[in-house]
Amino acid sequence: MTTVALPTAAAGELTRRRLLVYGLGSVGTGLFATVPGLLLLYFMTDALAVPAGVAGLVVALPKAWDAVFNPLVGAASDREAVRTGRRTRLLVAGALALPAAFAAMFLSPTTGGGAAIWVAVTFVLAASAFALFQVPYVALPTEMSSVPAARTRIMVWRIVFLTLGILIAGGAAPLLVGAAGGGRTGYAMMALTVGLVIAAVLLVPALGTRWVRSHPGPEPLGLVAAFRTARGNRAFFALLASFVLQAAAVAIMLAAAPYVATYRLGGYGITSVLFVCLVAPSAVAVPLWAKAAGRWGRLRCLTVATCGYALGAAALLPAAGSGSGTAAVTATLALCALLGICYAALQVLPLALLPDTVHADSARTGQVQSGAFTGLWTAGETFGLAAGPGAYSIALAATGFVSSTLDHPVAQTATARTGILLGFSLVPALLMLLSLPALRAYGRRRTPQETETTR
Repeated sequence: MTTVALPTAAAGELTRRRLLVYGLGSVGTGLFATVPGLLLLYFMTDALAVPAGVAGLVVALPKAWDAVFNPLVGAASDREAVRTGRRTRLLVAGALALPAAFAAMFLSPTTGGGAAIWVAVTFVLAASAFALFQVPYVALPTEMSSVPAARTRIMVWRIVFLTLGILIAGGAAPLLVGAAGGGRTGYAMMALTVGLVIAAVLLVPALGTRWVRSHPGPEPLGLVAAFRTARGNRAFFALLASFVLQAAAVAIMLAAAPYVATYRLGGYGITSVLFVCLVAPSAVAVPLWAKAAGRWGRLRCLTVATCGYALGAAALLPAAGSGSGTAAVTATLALCALLGICYAALQVLPLALLPDTVHADSARTGQVQSGAFTGLWTAGETFGLAAGPGAYSIALAATGFVSSTLDHPVAQTATARTGILLGFSLVPALLMLLSLPALRAYGRRRTPQETETTR
């Protein structure tokens, strides 16, 4: 079988301007990935009076559509790359469609069951638009360089901008809601503002990465044949399994943050502070993790960060559960800051390892399937991000949480308040620990080439 070399740019072509243009798109993806995960469940239960169980289905089921749609987009992206030598058209389509669909999610004209239907439909549309951009966007680094160190550099830039997007989302979005009066009006103004920012930052890489050429090699495999061939890439699926579990753990914490702030720490306004403490340290820690990975290995550093996140999350149980006084709030925020350091590694290192598995698969099969693998990757990521809030909503319903509106708040029972806290602490810790066997499996199943570049 003939080995197909993946298209790459020379290392000298990775100028700061090009890294900046590419990385800027992650501000938009970070905004979309974070705002629904942080606010959508709470928006439905505490502003639209949607029952917690129903709200959880609304958050989870539309995202489950990504598990089907993202691989289709990946295959389409590979076909476009073969036909045109670029992935530009899908990037532009996603950049134009996502902002409108995102804003519509928070513009429900009604409450209750009607609102649940509105949010579900608009969420499906937004998730589909996001896939059109995200899948080819994640595929680009594989084609920007064949050098592992250069790809790690690309990911550092991307994750720094992703962290910025997440920080803006978690820090500014709740403040925008409050500044506009809260309730449905506050969420509507927040959504329109964030939607405009998403449009601006996604169009820059959609149009500015045309220099990245995809090799016009043989016609890619059909979707079924591609998946059949991809099954042999065991290292990829082990890495994906660990990433999905870690994404679910982080997503549960995001979904729990407004509830913990409101019902355990004294007020909804603490949500932004919680989020900033979790995310801001990662902006500084990303380059440090990259340096550490260069010295001790990406896989080893990822394992250390996973264990650190599990320990920190478990420590939140006594910290946030000790009351709403200053000491409890301070301890919770301090732990969130420590988690932010580990969170940086969970963001940058799996994405730095992903292109290694794609390159290794090309050498194994002779097929260029960057889009197919990134389609599977983003499908797994969105599944994890959806499973987190979905599972949390089920826990809320099981512990007796009662939904409400801004005008008619409801006092929650002690059992419901305990459920809120467990979802913020022990459950994410357990998911992080469960991801460790998959990371170990990835280490065993790497090819000799991957082992050389990962250590």
